[in-house]
Amino acid sequence: MKKHIIASLVIASITLSSYASAEETLENTERSHNEELIGLSSGIVVGAVVGGPVGAIIGAFAGSLLGKSVGDDDEIKSQQVMLENKQEELASLNEENESLIALSTQYEDAQQQLTTLKMAQERKLTELALGLNVQFKTGSSAIEPHFAQQLDDVAYAMSLSPELTLDLTGYADRRGDSDYNQALSEQRVAEVTSYLVNQGVANDRLHYQAYGATSPLTAEQNFENDFFDRRVTLKLQTHDSSLAANPAR
Repeated sequence: MKKHIIASLVIASITLSSYASAEETLENTERSHNEELIGLSSGIVVGAVVGGPVGAIIGAFAGSLLGKSVGDDDEIKSQQVMLENKQEELASLNEENESLIALSTQYEDAQQQLTTLKMAQERKLTELALGLNVQFKTGSSAIEPHFAQQLDDVAYAMSLSPELTLDLTGYADRRGDSDYNQALSEQRVAEVTSYLVNQGVANDRLHYQAYGATSPLTAEQNFENDFFDRRVTLKLQTHDSSLAANPAR
């Protein structure tokens, strides 16, 4: 009987040594090796209690499988945690992508609005560049409300385009003496200049002169023509063209 037990223990020892060696070759990591050893030792103890030496051998194999199963479960849990982290990162990236799309749409809308505003500005400047006259009553330099609104438009256009300057030229009709007409044309230019400055236009962007009654629009003098001669003419120019024009005046 003792010989039978000894033989069984020797067989179990040889079997366990061979199995542990094979497992150590297949699994090089410290975690897997520990799991197998835990499973083996647990199986031996359980098997020995239940079935003696033969049960110890069978329990060793069962314990090895148990340890391997525990290791696989840990690996699965680790992979699940990694997958959840990746899903969270993906969801965050999707949110950022949606935000970028929204910002891109807003940028395109702003660009379209800016293009529309620039086109409207260019049309307005083209209209004003053709020339604008502020007309006056006989012997007066007061700006009428209708022309005040036009001057507001000029001031606004200049605020949008800082590179623009404005030429102002004052005139009078041919009634009265030349000195009076010259002084009146100068006063009219001064009134228009002051109005634009009050609307925020820098004085150094305004260039002005007056010619009295020396430059009528038509050769014939009558009531209607006199009305159009009582004027201040405004013309928008670029800075370079304004500098080139002023010395000749």
